Amino acid sequence: MPTSPPDLSAMLAQAQKLQEDLAAAQEEARKQVVEGAAGGGMVTVEITGGLEVRKVKIDPAVVDRAELGMLEDLVAAAINQALVKAQALQHDAVRSVAGGLPIPGLF
Repeated sequence: MPTSPPDLSAMLAQAQKLQEDLAAAQEEARKQVVEGAAGGGMVTVEITGGLEVRKVKIDPAVVDRAELGMLEDLVAAAINQALVKAQALQHDAVRSVAGGLPIPGLF
């Protein structure tokens, strides 16, 4: 029994829909905000899924000129923690659209 050729127009439409769904999921992830904290919450950072830092909060108790290096370390740690969470948002958004299929070049 001969098989019919694949319907290229349907495949292209499906690819277009996947691309649109992916863009929508990534935009939704960009709008979400996550928080990273360090020093038991003495330094907190809010960052969007688009990797934009929105807010840095520093407890006045850690502001001491003699301990400036420690404060810098806490800010960096809080930012890094928030970045990991924001990247997870992006990854989850892509994975939800792709149905768990690995898409080369995305993650």
